[in-house]
Amino acid sequence: MSYNKVTLIGNLGQDPELRYTPGGEAVCNFSLATNERRKDKTGEFQDVTTWFRVTLWRNQAENASKYLQKGRSVYIEGRLRLSEWTDRDGNTRQ
Repeated sequence: MSYNKVTLIGNLGQDPELRYTPGGEAVCNFSLATNERRKDKTGEFQDVTTWFRVTLWRNQAENASKYLQKGRSVYIEGRLRLSEWTDRDGNTRQ
């Protein structure tokens, strides 16, 4: 048995972008930043930011586009899905 669940708490890096599929389903994308404070080799604290691309569907997508905006704090629960593609230079990206 396996389970794929992710919980993220962070800040929106951009306003949500709402669009609709040809079938009429709402899709919303935005970036989410999480911050972590770590000690470096010299003992100094450094803030480390990790960026996530979030995709919401249907009612969640429409609600996110209405109520969320850049800089707002959000709590997200969902599944982690990794996509791979080849860029214009022929490099494999994730």
